[in-house]
Amino acid sequence: MKYYEESDVAEDKRPCAQLRQDLKACLLATDCVRLHRKTPKECLLTNDPSVPEECFNLRTTFFECKRSLLDTRQRFRGRKGY
Repeated sequence: MKYYEESDVAEDKRPCAQLRQDLKACLLATDCVRLHRKTPKECLLTNDPSVPEECFNLRTTFFECKRSLLDTRQRFRGRKGY
């Protein structure tokens, strides 16, 4: 997981953008993507053993963040994730 300073903030202003970047970087660094030439989506769906547990945890956190955008109760509690 990366921590961002004010100057390092990405230009992507969408909700959960930092989680998306972390998940993307994690998946692109795996052997499944680099050596086996599979797409990141294929690597996640097939539960490839070369994908570390951190990437699966980031996927779950990203899902929770996106789901919290649809939950009207989260207006008061705030988004999960970053």
